[in-house]
Amino acid sequence: MSTLSEHPRPERPPLPTARGRQTQAAIDAAARVVVARKGILATTVADIAAEAGRSTASFYNYYESKEAMVREWAMRFQDEAGQRARTVTGHGLTDRERVTEAVSAHWNTYRNRLAEMISVSQLATVNADFARYWAELCSVPLSFITGMVIRAQAQGHCPDDDPHLIAEALVAMFNQFCYIHLSGAKTDVDDQACIRTLTNIVFRAIYSEERP
Repeated sequence: MSTLSEHPRPERPPLPTARGRQTQAAIDAAARVVVARKGILATTVADIAAEAGRSTASFYNYYESKEAMVREWAMRFQDEAGQRARTVTGHGLTDRERVTEAVSAHWNTYRNRLAEMISVSQLATVNADFARYWAELCSVPLSFITGMVIRAQAQGHCPDDDPHLIAEALVAMFNQFCYIHLSGAKTDVDDQACIRTLTNIVFRAIYSEERP
């Protein structure tokens, strides 16, 4: 089976009427609210329709299933995720600044595309296509952090560690931390405190001095 990126589905042409576009937007907005609150696996089409104030039949005018809805979201999201990740590759940054940029990119992607991140990660546990797509999403921070560790090792840091294993551990922590703090109905999340905490953990894991 192929990944979403190997055979991207062409963008569906705009709906012909303003009312149709408004209805789809309402369904999408409702689905994002329900998914953020319950997760995609526990969300039903009936839940989405009820949140949107529409009938279940109305949902099926726009999507064949909730999985098809997430697949369309994911295709729209793919380029944005890559572009956001590229902000951490700028020159002239200190090690700590680069860590902060990497953490901020991951946090802001999760916050701004919470429904996509939750949906793809959860569907990845039951669907091979989404598992591959989740791996693609994670490959960007994995590659960046692996490279960061390799460069840090050239400076004498974490000499006995496997760079890829460190990256896997840190990205897994990022994802779980973001999910815990951003999912549900939370409204009091301190973004800067969360970014600062993750930055400190990553910086210490990679750049802290070894002591006997």
